[in-house]
Amino acid sequence: MTGGGADIVHHAALDARMVEAARGIRLLALVSWPVELQARFLEGHARGHDVPPQVAYPKLDFTDARREFDAVAAAADPAHPLGAYLVESTRSWSIAAQLLESLGTPAVGAHSVALYGRPDEPLPGHGPTAREAARHFIDIANELDRELLSPAEQVTISATALQLQLQADLDRYFGSRVISVELDPGMIAKAAAGARRIRLRSGAAYTDYDHHQLLQHEAFVHSLTALNGREQTVLGSLALSSPRTTATQEGLAVFAEQITGNIDIERMKRVSLRIEAIAMALGGADFVEVFRYFLGAGQSAEESFASAQRVFRGVPLTGGHAFTKDAVYLRGLIGVHTFFRWALRQGQLRLCRQLFAGKMTLGDVQRFAPLFEAGVLQPPRWLPHWVSRANGLAGMLAFSLFANRIRLDSVSDAAPDFEL
Repeated sequence: MTGGGADIVHHAALDARMVEAARGIRLLALVSWPVELQARFLEGHARGHDVPPQVAYPKLDFTDARREFDAVAAAADPAHPLGAYLVESTRSWSIAAQLLESLGTPAVGAHSVALYGRPDEPLPGHGPTAREAARHFIDIANELDRELLSPAEQVTISATALQLQLQADLDRYFGSRVISVELDPGMIAKAAAGARRIRLRSGAAYTDYDHHQLLQHEAFVHSLTALNGREQTVLGSLALSSPRTTATQEGLAVFAEQITGNIDIERMKRVSLRIEAIAMALGGADFVEVFRYFLGAGQSAEESFASAQRVFRGVPLTGGHAFTKDAVYLRGLIGVHTFFRWALRQGQLRLCRQLFAGKMTLGDVQRFAPLFEAGVLQPPRWLPHWVSRANGLAGMLAFSLFANRIRLDSVSDAAPDFEL
């Protein structure tokens, strides 16, 4: 254990100050567009006129919060696990505050890149870029015959029906009403999750895949980590959606879809299209061009608008700038998958469970290991079934470790001999 009880008390007090300062910095809520803009744009689109929306953002001032973040960072001990966490977290919150103070200007794009990165950055392990990976998934999805989809994948579910299904799933998991599933007519996104509430867009059409994806992604990652973070008495900030934890949170959520068999190639395509669209916007494409890109990729006009607005949240719509949050999905997925395999090889699968004790990065969970062992940080109260069943998780990861040693480029493309 690094440091004594006084160090813990000192950094816990600093963390409480950081949580208070961050209270009004609701990044995604403040950059999101009102749903009325979508209706207005789609009305024009139906008449053959694609007119960029006129987005009005609030004027925000987080000077006091930024000063408090600086003070917390200055008082933290960077050699202590909690101190290092606070230094990195306050920096992230400060950038988020500057982003919100700059809404509607090109500066938002620069702050966004500082928080979430760019599509042309290499993935973990010095691999290809996120954009190259995105094109890989888009190409595979485009090559597959849609007739291979099962009838269940083609039947749509109403938002009301999905609400009832998800609510029943969650009530059964918790044994009581812990998380409420609600319909929200004011959303552009199809779903959003908090600690105690999951919102679905009223009137949206969902599929059976959406049902299981949302359960694993929104409920059993985003909501559970928030709930478990609320159980922490020392680090209350682990319940917050800090921008610096976004890549790990989204990577863990998509990994949960994958490991439970609830991700399909069309889902990978949707994630990948957003990354390609971010790269297009950074390269100069404007809102209408990006909207039409999604249309051409097979999305409906409604979904194309929703996808395009994700790229242009907070930034000018004229091109050259983008809100790059969606660039983290593939990077986060690769990072989390690699981390889980590393944890198995190192005999440290407990780190994978501890990752659910709150919203943290992969680096955080490693530096927090002695704090979990000492009882300073609490283990997660709630875990998804696939994490709690350690033998099943280990079996999947062990196979993944071995399978990655087989090089596909050494297998003949002409009728390879797979006979057993």
